[in-house]
Amino acid sequence: MGIFLYSKQRKQRVESCIGCWLFRYLCMFHQKEKMEDGLGLDYLGPNSTLYSSGSLLSLLDGTPPFVTPSKTGSRSELVMFPHKEKMEDGLGLDCLGLSSGLYSTGSLLSLFGGTPPFVTPSKTGSRSGTLSLSFKYSLSLSHRHCKTYRYEKELPGVDIFVCTADPAIEPPIMVINTVLSVMAYDYPPEKLSVYLSDDGCSDLTFYALLEASRFSKQWLPFCKKFQIEPRSPAAYFSTISKPLDPIEAMEWASIKKLYKEMKNQIEYATSQGRISEEIRREHRGFFEWDSGTTRHDHKTILQILIDGRDPKAVDIEGQPLPTLVYLAREKRPQYHHNYKAGAMNALIRVSSKISNGHIILNVDCDMYSNNSQSVRDALCFFMDEEKGHEIAYVQYPQNFEKVTKNDIYSSSLRVIFEVGIHMQALSRILPLLFKSPFLFVVKKNILIEFIILLECLVMKVELHGFDGNGGPCYVGTGCFHKRETLCGRKYNKEYKGELKREKDWKVEERPSELVETSKIFANCTYEENTQWGKEVSLSLSLSLSLSYFLTNFMYVDMQMGLMYGCLVEDIITGLAIQCRGWKSIYFNPDRKSFLGLAPTTLLQTLVQHKRWSEGDFEIFLSKYCPFTYGYGRITPGLQIAYCIFFLWAPNCLATIYYVVVPPLCLLKGIPLFPRISSPWFLPFAYVIIAKYGYSLGEFIWCGGTLQGWWNDQRMWMFKRTTSYLFGFIDIILRQLGFSKSTFVVTAKVVDDDVSQRYEQEIMEFGTSSPMFTILATLAFLNLFSLVGVVKRVAMGVEISVLEPLALQIIHCGLLVIINLPVYQGIIFRKDKGCMPPSLAVKTVILALLACSLPYCV
Repeated sequence: MGIFLYSKQRKQRVESCIGCWLFRYLCMFHQKEKMEDGLGLDYLGPNSTLYSSGSLLSLLDGTPPFVTPSKTGSRSELVMFPHKEKMEDGLGLDCLGLSSGLYSTGSLLSLFGGTPPFVTPSKTGSRSGTLSLSFKYSLSLSHRHCKTYRYEKELPGVDIFVCTADPAIEPPIMVINTVLSVMAYDYPPEKLSVYLSDDGCSDLTFYALLEASRFSKQWLPFCKKFQIEPRSPAAYFSTISKPLDPIEAMEWASIKKLYKEMKNQIEYATSQGRISEEIRREHRGFFEWDSGTTRHDHKTILQILIDGRDPKAVDIEGQPLPTLVYLAREKRPQYHHNYKAGAMNALIRVSSKISNGHIILNVDCDMYSNNSQSVRDALCFFMDEEKGHEIAYVQYPQNFEKVTKNDIYSSSLRVIFEVGIHMQALSRILPLLFKSPFLFVVKKNILIEFIILLECLVMKVELHGFDGNGGPCYVGTGCFHKRETLCGRKYNKEYKGELKREKDWKVEERPSELVETSKIFANCTYEENTQWGKEVSLSLSLSLSLSYFLTNFMYVDMQMGLMYGCLVEDIITGLAIQCRGWKSIYFNPDRKSFLGLAPTTLLQTLVQHKRWSEGDFEIFLSKYCPFTYGYGRITPGLQIAYCIFFLWAPNCLATIYYVVVPPLCLLKGIPLFPRISSPWFLPFAYVIIAKYGYSLGEFIWCGGTLQGWWNDQRMWMFKRTTSYLFGFIDIILRQLGFSKSTFVVTAKVVDDDVSQRYEQEIMEFGTSSPMFTILATLAFLNLFSLVGVVKRVAMGVEISVLEPLALQIIHCGLLVIINLPVYQGIIFRKDKGCMPPSLAVKTVILALLACSLPYCV
């Protein structure tokens, strides 16, 4: 429904060929040099069989080729243009216009390959016959290369949610670039609505969105006219140079100037920290902010900046614009706002009143759209007649831009997200190409698609493994949901909701009335005594037998929206949806659909993973543990897959053991591993080689580098000894009632010096943090242990005495090598990104105290 006949990449190739063909077709009219008959045949070789232009065109449009083979080696045989019947000399004199004459196959090939046309003009011709032939040829070609849109009017409405929380760490100019990128989707604008949730309640963010709404009247027509990608202005102008076409170049310069003016105005207001009175008078929405408004205490602020129902809401070319809405939900100190989950639930309710799109897409404010076809791609799954009714959401991977070549902080999560097409996936995809009426693929293109898929063949890893067991988890951004699944509907195989059913949805209220009635849904008290964010469990059958209990204990789900009480509201919400019987899809197209900003400092990375591991482990210890809550609802494979992430935090215990105990025992001379000469060494060697060999192969296969893999191993150790350790301790304390969860927003803006060091792949420390204290202490502990061994060797200790400690020495040496950036940050570096001297002194003292422990026992 509304999906292209051609995929985007193939469509571009076809359109490029057609454009080149038409240009050269016209140029041939002015060819004046007369050349010998058949000069162009050398391009096919001396014994080539010639084909008519019909067969050449069939390479592009798929029509049955009209073949007129000539005698091999004959340079004088001309090819008809475009019929099968051989024509008398001169009949096609005016077929191409004026007195251009007939063209040899070499000249026809030049239309596609770019070689100069070889013209063989005839001396006579019938103008009337060739005019009719030319007219017929024009009619046969005009309809062949049009995009195929079907059921366009029946496409469902799509509501897009963009969430931001703090203008200080999420700059407004970055937020509106994301908003503009999703407003410019290749989708009917009257069916598209974009909502910005501002949990920081900042008039700076509102001002930026107001400027973006004005700029969109110029930007959206420009995007659609020239089919540009990406459609985030910042990303587009930073990656695409000035086009060569003079008309496009003129518009490109004009729109870039407008963007720079808007950007300067927004950044100036942001740097000032306030909106001038002159600007405030431009829109009544600014009067919602009064002297008593703070980010933690304010009323609901709702503004419809572009009303898609208004016939006057059009761009400069008179085309309708998507609906654009600003929302700052009410916050009061006495009410818990539930962080991002609360913001999403408020958006679900407010949007149901304003636009009520059947499909909901949510993206983080730094995750701009990199592919304007993403909506249509997702709808291919939802609209599939056989399986579409089973799907709750389509999850796209998180991809990041400006990640360094060797990914020093392992921010790209390559093995988790960077997934290609596995053969098992091909076995599921290819039948869809033939069965689904919504994937309008001509059979002749199946081979091309199959080749493209084979070229993308990559190892099956992480989220793709989820996909094979019932669907991926919901990762909180870049995800298309059915509204009804977010609102708590259970899957019923007898129920097949129609995505086009809401097309009759109409709001009769005036904009001012609509705003006032919609504000109620974003109030603090609205969720009281409701099931928003909650889930009620009713025991329908009890038994002392655990197996009988698990079999007969049923949950009646009444939860609506995203679930509360967890730091990873996305993961637990996705799990709850899947446990209600729904399936999900993981889709990773060749062109990345969303691009975001990866953490550019070590502390940002560690803090982010602390929140993830803490929230995941909290789910594992709660009633939503996949092995209990998911029993009988999701497959055992999916239960295990979830635990890959849910058990990140406890993994810290084993890692800390191997980082702390071997160096301490090495100082005391206590062997922990078998001798190298012992047969028991072989199992250890096998595990080490197999584990790290597989890991390296997987990483390289996913497009990484050897240095990138080494950085990935370093970051896993850093995260397990800091992020996961702190997350594990916090969860235990919370279970005992000693602490509460807090949601930390990762900063999206850094200083220029920090960015420069990141691009040079220099690890950033710069501040004092308990996490850095642990990292440095463990690094010095292993260094001192290795130095102690070297000292013993230098003092003449026999090698035979050290043989039982060989594996420990190698192990300790590898830990010293992997911690080289820590030593550099403490000892050698003097820039602002180094370890603070006070922290360095503290960690050295702690490491020396630890080294003394073996001698105290």
